[in-house]
Amino acid sequence: MALNIIEALTLLKEHNLLVEVVNNQSLTFGKVTYDSRKVSSDTLFFCKGNFKPEYLVSAVKQGATAYVAEKNYEQQTNITGIIVKNVQEAMALIGAAFYDYPQNELFIVAYTGTKGKTTSAYFAEHILRRSTHNKVALFSTIDRVLGNEPTQRFKSDLTTPESLDLFHDMRQAVNNGMTHLVMEVSSQAYKRQRVYGLKFDVGIFLNITTDHIGRNEHPTFEDYLFCKEQLLVNSKSVIINGETDYFDDVYYTAKATSQPENIFVFARKGAKVNVPLDFEYRNELEDLHRSDFSLQAVSSKAKNLALDGKYESSVPGDYNEGNAVSAIIASALGGAKCADAKEELQKVHIPGRMETIKTKNNGTIYVDYAHNYASLKALFSFLRNQTHAGKVIAVVGCPGDKGISRRPGFGKALNEEVNHVFLTTDDPGFEDPMKIAQEIDSYINHERVEVEYEMDRQKAIEKAIKMSNNDDIVVLAGKGEDPYQKVKGIDVPYPSDVNVAKRIVEEL
Repeated sequence: MALNIIEALTLLKEHNLLVEVVNNQSLTFGKVTYDSRKVSSDTLFFCKGNFKPEYLVSAVKQGATAYVAEKNYEQQTNITGIIVKNVQEAMALIGAAFYDYPQNELFIVAYTGTKGKTTSAYFAEHILRRSTHNKVALFSTIDRVLGNEPTQRFKSDLTTPESLDLFHDMRQAVNNGMTHLVMEVSSQAYKRQRVYGLKFDVGIFLNITTDHIGRNEHPTFEDYLFCKEQLLVNSKSVIINGETDYFDDVYYTAKATSQPENIFVFARKGAKVNVPLDFEYRNELEDLHRSDFSLQAVSSKAKNLALDGKYESSVPGDYNEGNAVSAIIASALGGAKCADAKEELQKVHIPGRMETIKTKNNGTIYVDYAHNYASLKALFSFLRNQTHAGKVIAVVGCPGDKGISRRPGFGKALNEEVNHVFLTTDDPGFEDPMKIAQEIDSYINHERVEVEYEMDRQKAIEKAIKMSNNDDIVVLAGKGEDPYQKVKGIDVPYPSDVNVAKRIVEEL
């Protein structure tokens, strides 16, 4: 990969981003990065985010020949400086060009939603993997899959990576023979311009609830909704869950930029939706191990996809049926058939989602990534109804520095469904985990829920399991198979809730 400075400057001028060029030279870049630790010779370095001038000085020492920034750093270095109005937008544009526009060689299915993105992405990836003969990449909250070799699969650090990483990984996927990509697109991806200029073949809007409001995230719910809706504006075809809150706003955003034949709305049979549906689905059977539902096309454009029939999903929970429906429709738009979906939905396993661990004399343990009111409520309610549990015991925490608006919702979900909760640590960042727990506790009704504090998450899990009886359920929410605790800017190794629970059960 290589990019000439003239190409970069032309691109920035076309998008009205270029302010000036300092010490202009004829250069060709063999590498692009925003991490000064990864600089080598002939590197174009981006000064973005929590940037410090010493990062640029370090980059120059290691071989950077030019930088892109919103500020002139001529006093720090005499290399070429490309000064722009918005460095995040510039980075996205130049990143796409440097990696030779890999998005043009992929059919991209993109998901957004407050909850369900990861589950839906795995559903779609499985279906398309069958229809394309294993030529599907996956960019999810859990995994980044760039090919079919073990070395081409690794854990994700962001739901949607920075633009340079995004286009780098897309290029790797294409080079590995992938023809399709299923990815999650967070609201932060639009807030931080990580997907600036990127167009998707199919964009799916699952739902939106009050979340991600606070410092370091979205200042208001309106800003959160606006960022979520940008996926629809930047997709050729769109799929919308008709049961989402703020449906009218979401639908008319899509309608403003998409032709009617490219908009598909689905909902559960009997749901009240203000526009004609394209697909409706109905629950047929559900238990702790599977979920059966039927899907029926309503509109003529939906009937053309030939998806009518009964489906069985290996991921339980009636709240996951809508996620499966979205994946069936999206995959069909990507070339999959009804038979592909019917076959693959029975096989899906999502790490850290509804993992079940049984004990001999204590309760049954369920591990899930649920991390906001909507997902916690759905999870607790489903498990209580399916298991006829004696007591519901939960281990939960809330991340620091973000997700602040979730904390009242945690209290609400616990009040409605849980008998005993251990408030603990979950990626506290630069906040005090005890203060986070106390804030959650302030929203809990102590006449309804017994509350204990245990900031050592492994000890909290052990206490929860040991206090449970055979007919109780223990829910470990929030971290799933996450192998780290994010503490003061450092990823501290953590065995994962799944492994901690298994170890404790073995000891018992």
